[in-house]
Amino acid sequence: MNNIFIAMQAATAQQGSSWSMIIMMVLIFVVMWLFMIRPQQKQQKELNKFRESLTKGQKIVTAGGIYGTVKEVKEHYVLMEVDSNCTIRVDKSAIMRDPSDK
Repeated sequence: MNNIFIAMQAATAQQGSSWSMIIMMVLIFVVMWLFMIRPQQKQQKELNKFRESLTKGQKIVTAGGIYGTVKEVKEHYVLMEVDSNCTIRVDKSAIMRDPSDK
């Protein structure tokens, strides 16, 4: 009789530890989402908004570190003037920020 009682207690303890493991995994995921994924999504939305709001004459910096001024905005690319009489075509996804932002 004692052996059955001990086996039932052990089974109950294992169920409790599996629930605590599941709760711990959920908490880890929630913390990762709050501190890593959510801020990255917010930053990406702001970057996309900046790229869509580009206008002629605005100063920009590319991902490669090229500074220039927007000369013309198209759907997928921007014509960027890097020096007088020197214009290059840059994909919008390569534009990272306004040089006045730090």
